[in-house]
Formats: sequence, C-alpha cells, structure tokens
Amino acid sequence: MDQKQPSTAATMKDVAEKAGVSTATVSRALMNPEKVSAATRLKVEKAVIAVGYAPHGLARNAKRGETQTILVIVPDICDPFFSEIIRGVEVTAAHEGYLVLIGDCAHQNKQEKTFLNLMLTRQIDGMVLLGSQLPFEAGIEDQRNLPPMVMGNEFAPEMALPTVHIDNLTAAFEAVNHLLQLGHRQIACITGPEHIPLSQYRLQGYIQALRRSSIAIDPTMIVHGDFTFEAGANALKQLMSLPQPPKAIFCHSDLMALGAMNQARKLGMRIPQDLSVVGFDDIELAQYYDPPLTTVAQPRFAIGREAMLLLLDELQGKRVNNGSRLLDAELRVRGSTAPAAKREK
Repeated sequence: MDQKQPSTAATMKDVAEKAGVSTATVSRALMNPEKVSAATRLKVEKAVIAVGYAPHGLARNAKRGETQTILVIVPDICDPFFSEIIRGVEVTAAHEGYLVLIGDCAHQNKQEKTFLNLMLTRQIDGMVLLGSQLPFEAGIEDQRNLPPMVMGNEFAPEMALPTVHIDNLTAAFEAVNHLLQLGHRQIACITGPEHIPLSQYRLQGYIQALRRSSIAIDPTMIVHGDFTFEAGANALKQLMSLPQPPKAIFCHSDLMALGAMNQARKLGMRIPQDLSVVGFDDIELAQYYDPPLTTVAQPRFAIGREAMLLLLDELQGKRVNNGSRLLDAELRVRGSTAPAAKREK
C-alpha cells in the first residue's frame, strides 16, 4: 500500500521530478549551491517549496519530528535595537529546549539563497521574522509548505502572519505631540526606509500630529534615512541648509537621532537649546548620551518573548494565523528636548 506516500514527507526524488533535474543535481543545489548555475538553483529551490521537502541529513527529534531549532531573521545585526528582541526570543526558546540560529538580512540580495538553503538543510522547525520581508522569494501559497513563521516588531498585514508589534502610528503621534506641546512649530522628520511598513506608520503619526495642530506639511522637512548614524548626520546637514531650518526633529530611530545630534554639535549647535531631538526605540545608548535622548521606548525583550511564544503555539498545532499581539510603547522624556525659543512661538 505504498500509495499513501503523499501523506509522508516529500523526497529528494519528488523535488528532482518537479524541477526536471536529477537527484544528484538537487543534492548539489542544496548542499553546494555554488556548484550549480543560478537558474538551476532557482528551479530546485522553487521545487523544494512546492513539494514541501525537508532534507533528512540532520538528526531530528524521533518522537516529534523536530530539530528543536529556530531561525531568527534580523534586518541588520549591527543595529543595537535588535539585541534585546533577540534575547527575548533566545531566553524563551531555551526554556523550551530550542536552539536559536540568527540570520542577518542586511545584504538580502546576496544572502537570500543561503537563508533558504540553511532553512532546508538544517530542517528549521520555525522562523521569527524581525523585518517585513521573507529573506527569499515565496508567495502566500508557497508559505504553506514552509515551517511555521511569526513576525516580531513589524506589522505587514499582506504577509498574513501572526505578529507582535507596537502601535507605531500612535507612538509617533505622541512623540511629535510632545514637541508641539513644548511650543515647537518647525518640526522635521528623519524617516526610516520608505518601503518598510513601520516607517510608513511613523511618518503618518508625524503628519497627523502636525495636521492636528493646523501646521502645513512641508516636504522639505521630511528626509528619508536608513536607521544608521550616517543617515541621521546626513539628514541633519540637509535640513540645516534649508532657508528656514527646523528647531526640532523627530527621528524614526535612536541611531539616526544620535547621528543627527552629533552632526548638530559639529555645526556649533546646542541641544536642546538650539535644536530639540526625539528618537525612537530607546536603545541602551540613548540614556547615556549627552544630553540623554528623549525617545519612544519599545518593549524590546517582550516583543521577542511574545513572538517566540506565538511560534511555540504554532509548533504545538494551535492555530494563531493572523493573530496579532499589540504591546505598549512609552515616551521617555529626557534632556534632548526643551521648550521652543520665544521667537518660534
């Protein structure tokens, strides 16, 4: 009665037939991808997802068919914002006997094949995405053949994944409103990358706060960055070259805020006397900078913990698809913001 084969795990032969190549080529594409052409590798990877194949090279939990291994995809491992989220994932995972592997997605175009091969050859049980995109191409249909996935930190409804995040729009609104309450009217915004959902939500929060105070939106006051020190510094130079430069700046990340503050100092400006700055994230350096940074504190450890708990629910067969856990953020007012000078009011 071998006809029941489809109910068991797909085989390498299934992948070979789907891709129209030999099983040897499939093996090479997965274990030594540099030895096959890009076109062949792509065919094999698509076939692997299509048939739901998972290699049996590594020992699995005999009873549960698991590797007890989780893959965490980080948008940029160099960004200190992610450290506490990863710790939240790791502590929670370790408590349940899971090992955590970390993949850096900063150079996604170069590494996406590696991530897919790593996931397949390691037989990852599940994946935590800390960004808004998969590190390889896979449509909604393809995702069904991949291990369970959850999203932490981001919120991208089109991904249809369980997610843990804060209300970025409201948090940004409150950050900008803090500057408005201090009497500031010339408020700039240094955003994250335009294609990232949380950047769009934070920008909307900035726009809504200004509109609520009947302040016209000036496109020259909005500069797009990439969450790095350099982006903050370059944006500050650009903003200060305007005919009417801002007196306050809302930044979509602490790294960009600190970069902007450092550049402002180089230009002879005093913070907060000449320029008020608000960041976002509350990385550890924020409170130790001079002056300490006013910022939106995200519950980073809790985001990691809750994302891992969601994934554990998925792994245990509980249906949490499209589930969303919204955590609280808090504006922490420190020394980088001060009332506007009288001439600005």
